[in-house]
Amino acid sequence: MKLSNEARAVLETSMRINNTSEKDRQEIDSVIASMPDDRVLLYKNVVSNPIGDLPRYSIHIRIQHMLTFVTFLMLAFTGLPIAFFDHFWATPVNMVLGGVDVTRIIHRTLAAAMIFAMVYHLVTITLGTIVKLQQRRFELLRSIIPTMKDARDFRDDLLYFAGKRDQRPEMDKFMYKQKLHYFAAAFGNIVMVVSGSSFLFPEFWASILPVSVASYFQEMMRLSHPHEALLALLVIAFWHWYNVHLAPGRFPMQWTFLTGKITREHQIEEHFLEYLRCLVEIPEERKLLMDMLAARELDQQAVQEGNAP
Repeated sequence: MKLSNEARAVLETSMRINNTSEKDRQEIDSVIASMPDDRVLLYKNVVSNPIGDLPRYSIHIRIQHMLTFVTFLMLAFTGLPIAFFDHFWATPVNMVLGGVDVTRIIHRTLAAAMIFAMVYHLVTITLGTIVKLQQRRFELLRSIIPTMKDARDFRDDLLYFAGKRDQRPEMDKFMYKQKLHYFAAAFGNIVMVVSGSSFLFPEFWASILPVSVASYFQEMMRLSHPHEALLALLVIAFWHWYNVHLAPGRFPMQWTFLTGKITREHQIEEHFLEYLRCLVEIPEERKLLMDMLAARELDQQAVQEGNAP
């Protein structure tokens, strides 16, 4: 496989960060040379375990995701009957929970749990980034921070799906859709926390806002809280769940949020630059890939050597 300049730069950076020996460098170069140029051919032939093959998320990220996932659904289940208490469907839900007053208590307790998950996440990524910077292992392209590459990847991905490109762009650990969803969720969480706190602590907000603004702010928060929750619920149901679990190749479920591992096929298809790092960091992956290429008769290096005069 002939790597693009961008992919080669990622590979070289990874080998430098991991202090790759000369022997391993030669082995990695040999593996790269053996890979077919057509990545579609590559990822459609690799052997993948549906539960996951390659590391992706730490235990901290999985715990945070589970806390957010559970509390978000329960907050929606308890919050919407409070906001729309006078609708025919809300009354039986509130009655099952013990009445609207009990529903409010449950809702606020769950809100505290979600805020804890947010703080836990911020502490984890902040401390993790500091440690990587100290160890000189931090890579901006490997992080969730948006870059100009994401705009190019978005353009090239549209061209691919429109039939104007043969292959999808070489995307990194977090592709443009994941970054968009991440920051959209972050914005939504901030809206929910601020608007929710305006219900619990109206005196605080009244004390820091101008008198002429306080009443309008409170009304805006009253409208924002349930409608942002409803919007988030629709986005989760029709965008996030589809892209992660229901799309072809992922159905019926992707196990990454539980195991912290991603399938080899998915990694190569949508996160090829991260797969190159895996070839550097995981020697066993290099051997497995070489065995697969030989078994599927896709070893380009062997083909070239066989065609040599």
